[in-house]
Amino acid sequence: MSTPIGHLGDISLRALAVLRSVSLICCEDTRHARTLLSRYGTGTPTLAVHEHNEASVVPRLLARLQAGESIALISDAGTPLVSDPGARVVEAAVAAGVRVIPIPGASAILAALVASGLAPQPFTMLGFPARKGKDREEQLALAARLPHTVILYESPNRLVATLRDLGAIAGGTRPVAVARELTKHFEEVKRGTLDDVAAYYEGTPPRGEIVIVLGGAPVVAPSEEGLHAVAVALRDEGCRPRDIVQRLMDEHGASRNLAYRLAHDT
Repeated sequence: MSTPIGHLGDISLRALAVLRSVSLICCEDTRHARTLLSRYGTGTPTLAVHEHNEASVVPRLLARLQAGESIALISDAGTPLVSDPGARVVEAAVAAGVRVIPIPGASAILAALVASGLAPQPFTMLGFPARKGKDREEQLALAARLPHTVILYESPNRLVATLRDLGAIAGGTRPVAVARELTKHFEEVKRGTLDDVAAYYEGTPPRGEIVIVLGGAPVVAPSEEGLHAVAVALRDEGCRPRDIVQRLMDEHGASRNLAYRLAHDT
């Protein structure tokens, strides 16, 4: 179930009805959840379910669900499972044949996307990048090379470093929007190039919850010579012409006619 990402008014009537009717509300932090529940006079019992105890509480929750109880799952803000705990609970419920009902609502991803001014679809959500090492390099390289909009979460103290790292890979002129404190009093959406937005936040240290919306990589028309070399390599690997056609189209942007000709000329 989605809960507000900042403004407590962003809760649906349906969500409130569910929160009042269930036997238990699973949440990341019971103190945080109580702020919302108290605001709307909901006294339903709560249970903390987070990354440190999720595996251990799943059997108990599953037993209660199979006994016929209804349980709500919320995160501190936004939608559970999306860079938040809850996946193990849902997976176990689905595997046991327990009905899982999504209650939609606020989402930082969608709020940032629609306010960014960048192409809204398609887009890829990558969550929080790793802090260091090979995983971070691979995640940022993926974000930089995708030809469509990419969404990342980041903490305030690592925002500038991530923008600079993306600029080093994608080029400092790549368009980006940084959405900060969405739906809250100090909401801000800073748009510009990676270099410009990084410079802004170097001079104005950010605070609060942050979403990065990165513009897609420019599409470069592939050369026929390069595509021919790819087709030859795929044929040497044992790929059938039909598979070569599909991969030339999907992975290299070749037109269907050109892909077909190259796949059968090698």
